[in-house]
Amino acid sequence: MDNPNYKSGFVAIVGRPNVGKSTLLNRVVGQKVAIMSDKAQTTRNKIQGIYTTDDAQIVFIDTPGIHKPKSQLGDFMVKSALSSLNEVDAVLMMVNATQTRGAGDNFIIDRLKTVTKPVYLIINKIDQIHPDDLLVLIDQYKDALDWADVLPISALEGNNVETLLETLTKQLPNGPQYYPDDQVTDHPERFVISELIREKVLQLTRQEVPHSVAVVIDKISRQNEQKIHVQATIVVERPTQKGILIGKGGSMLKKIGTLARQDIEHLLADKVFLELWVKVVPGWRDKPSALQSYGYRKDDY
Repeated sequence: MDNPNYKSGFVAIVGRPNVGKSTLLNRVVGQKVAIMSDKAQTTRNKIQGIYTTDDAQIVFIDTPGIHKPKSQLGDFMVKSALSSLNEVDAVLMMVNATQTRGAGDNFIIDRLKTVTKPVYLIINKIDQIHPDDLLVLIDQYKDALDWADVLPISALEGNNVETLLETLTKQLPNGPQYYPDDQVTDHPERFVISELIREKVLQLTRQEVPHSVAVVIDKISRQNEQKIHVQATIVVERPTQKGILIGKGGSMLKKIGTLARQDIEHLLADKVFLELWVKVVPGWRDKPSALQSYGYRKDDY
């Protein structure tokens, strides 16, 4: 690294479920690394997105939405989110401009009081409110914590995102470039592929199949020079959910497969043959062995 003033560091994004953390991450790195859905608790693992310029590299950690856990999986998600706060150079607390401050926000603010690094208040979705309402919202939060800065943004439209990146870069320590210029996430492709499939399940089945869905990548192999063969299993908790996912004459599974394949081809920059199965594992979210084999390991927090 020739530049002695090169800045680098790790930044955690925290907030209630569904405030737009993944949308911001995808906006910053310029492609889809975190799945998006309008269902709460979409993100389960800490996903890292990497933003690199000639002068700086910011590694973002998108944590699961912090909420009151109702299962072992929920407990894993909250522990995972809180553990990242002690290992970073800055924390972004993101709130939704269309919601008033609530118990969930207070729960997170309480946890942030022990953080010694700069904490920024990021008010997202400002494109959905009147500017006067923004001032009222800032007022609700301004004394809750000693914020390093308060930045209103729209992750979806891109408003003020550049300002946010510049502000963060300025306060980062001088340091090395951790990842190559063209790398946007540290997750293995298998993980990103499983998340892209899970995103389609959530988008297409809406209320019928709740968050009792895991996607396991069974095999990725090159079929021939033209095509990569991906085999994956969608795991649900009940036979009725399996029926919904397969759909009449396999129609729903085909739809999930088609949409997921397009995203996977974009990720791998190659043609993909995607084969999907659905399997019922009752109560997997409360079985440590199942959580482990579906990728939710204790070493992740």
